[in-house]
Amino acid sequence: MGVSMKEREKLTKDNIRELIKAAVEARRKSYSPYSRYQVGAALLTADGQTVTGCNIENAAYGPSNCAERTAFFKAVSEGVREFAAIAIVGSPEGEEVTQYAYPCGVCRQVMREFCEPSQFQIIVAKSEEDYRVMTLAELLPEGFGPENLRWQ
Repeated sequence: MGVSMKEREKLTKDNIRELIKAAVEARRKSYSPYSRYQVGAALLTADGQTVTGCNIENAAYGPSNCAERTAFFKAVSEGVREFAAIAIVGSPEGEEVTQYAYPCGVCRQVMREFCEPSQFQIIVAKSEEDYRVMTLAELLPEGFGPENLRWQ
């Protein structure tokens, strides 16, 4: 996609559609035998790379991981620390995407660790044409972040 940090506020409809397509493809890889709710995410890095993730469940439930965190952890494990946007899609297994899948609280907190809340864009989509875009600040107002732990 080639979207730089400075251009991230200017994501075009084409950029958004590309992210949504990547999230839909990632959703197909979901491992969700317990909830049967499949989620895919496509994370746009500051330098224009797309990193995808899907939800991965576990019989013990606690070790399960959301699609958004899978994408973030993949990127961070490769040394990426700056992000512009994420697209998220989700619906029950066997169905096309029919609802907006907002990130859970834990995923919002992970996003807060690495993203500027007023800048990072979250796209929830039912399709390439039916989506909502909001900032992390809108979904996690008054969030607690790394700067809260820095001693002055």
